[in-house]
Amino acid sequence: MGFSTIAIHAGNEPDPTTGAVTVPIYQTSTFAQEGLGKHKGYEYARTRNPTRSALERNIAALEGARFGFAFASGMAAIDAVLRLVQADDHVIVSDNTYGGTFRLFTRVLSNYRIEFSFVDTTDPLNVERALRPNTRMVFVETPTNPVMAVTDLRAVSDIAHAAGAIVVCDNTFMSPYLQRPLEFGVDIVVHSTTKYLNGHSDGVGGIVVLNDEERAERLGFIQNSAGAILSPFDSWLVLRGTKTLALRMQQHDRAGRAVAAFLAEHPKVEKVYYTGLASHPQHELAQRQQRGFGGMVSFDAGSLEKARTVLESVRLCTLAESLGGVETLISHPATMTHAAVAPEVRARLGITDGLVRISVGLEDVEDIIADLDQALARI
Repeated sequence: MGFSTIAIHAGNEPDPTTGAVTVPIYQTSTFAQEGLGKHKGYEYARTRNPTRSALERNIAALEGARFGFAFASGMAAIDAVLRLVQADDHVIVSDNTYGGTFRLFTRVLSNYRIEFSFVDTTDPLNVERALRPNTRMVFVETPTNPVMAVTDLRAVSDIAHAAGAIVVCDNTFMSPYLQRPLEFGVDIVVHSTTKYLNGHSDGVGGIVVLNDEERAERLGFIQNSAGAILSPFDSWLVLRGTKTLALRMQQHDRAGRAVAAFLAEHPKVEKVYYTGLASHPQHELAQRQQRGFGGMVSFDAGSLEKARTVLESVRLCTLAESLGGVETLISHPATMTHAAVAPEVRARLGITDGLVRISVGLEDVEDIIADLDQALARI
């Protein structure tokens, strides 16, 4: 079956009681049992809920996975995955990773004797050089947030597996429509469902998908034990979102390409970060590994004051955290998404004070470009 067919039907079987074609919101904390040890597969909503189960089946199918686990946020999903490693284990991480991931790894999990090495994973040799005897996981984000660096998932997976480590990929920026990491050897995929999977900026959540049964059993145990589950209503919102994921991602991709091309030619823009531009250093890899280039674009305005001018002059674009919604969102990584990263590290990664990140929405692209044009004209 094709992607859109899977998105609409996987996990979305008609309700057996009423025939409802939309999965109901099972807003219940517990389930009546017929007798001791006799129930209909559901006992307590932290352990399993029919709405959440439907979402987990849906996104697992979209990624080509066997198992899925939905969490209360993308960070809760990542935290659960990191519980697969233990004290004194070593994890290699893409150096230009999301600021929240960086904060979780360096300020929380490092307190439990988990060692982290942040390396430039765009060169697989850097991953190989960073391997240690106790390396158990390689955590990559591709394209990265916010400078859109691309990692060769097949090459990194081969290197990690040869050393006995598993590979985790944060696929939030691409969604399963534009990239399916499991097909390139990745072991576990995580998403912030808050972003493209939901697509409407009205719910927070996370998902983990994988194929390995033993790890899936462990993640299910962690999900139930720690309890950072996605609520029935938020699960329903994401299920509503994935039904139109293919259509939305096609438009995000078309508009992203147009906005990136406009910015690349603008005299007041110093640099544009977009995997769809031929000038991007991993453009050819992105063409092979991705089905498109998506709606995430970053550009350098040259200074904090110039970036501030743009950010405070836009009228259609919304100055806000997050991404992947129907509306165009614009943000300042240095003070927003990556404020937890030390200034010297941000500078090394290219996250300058002049960097602006755009999540190109579904408005008419001519209107988005006109808004950016009038804001840039104020510099």
